[in-house]
Amino acid sequence: MINQNLTSKTPLLMKISQIEHIGIAVNSLEESIKYYEEVLGLKCYAIEDVVDQKVKTAFFLVGNTKIELLESTSPDGPIGKFIAKKGQGIHHIAFAVDNATEALKLAEQRGAVLVDKESRKGAEGLNIGFLHPKSTHGVLTELCSKQE
Repeated sequence: MINQNLTSKTPLLMKISQIEHIGIAVNSLEESIKYYEEVLGLKCYAIEDVVDQKVKTAFFLVGNTKIELLESTSPDGPIGKFIAKKGQGIHHIAFAVDNATEALKLAEQRGAVLVDKESRKGAEGLNIGFLHPKSTHGVLTELCSKQE
């Protein structure tokens, strides 16, 4: 049970409407898509290259939340480095916010270390920005918004 006194006195970090997606680093989109479709029964609805992030993505919708598979297109890209260091697996969790740039600024004011000072374009045309895992208890956190 939530303590109402605590929650009413604690300022909200930002307005988060939902978990937008969970990013999963994979070695091969082709093999991973096969697992999600054939074993779990999900349907891949989009595949997209995000050239500036050196990644190819595939998306699945589960309720209102997406699963984003991330395959590196270059060993020196962020996903390539992640897989080399940690192997395949959960890379980040993304939250939907009204305005990613404003949410990043607010998060920084509240003590988070930013990977991105301002939002940038990501997959599916979203504006995205990341909070560094050293300030988020080890979880790379992405903030996403549809428009700014």
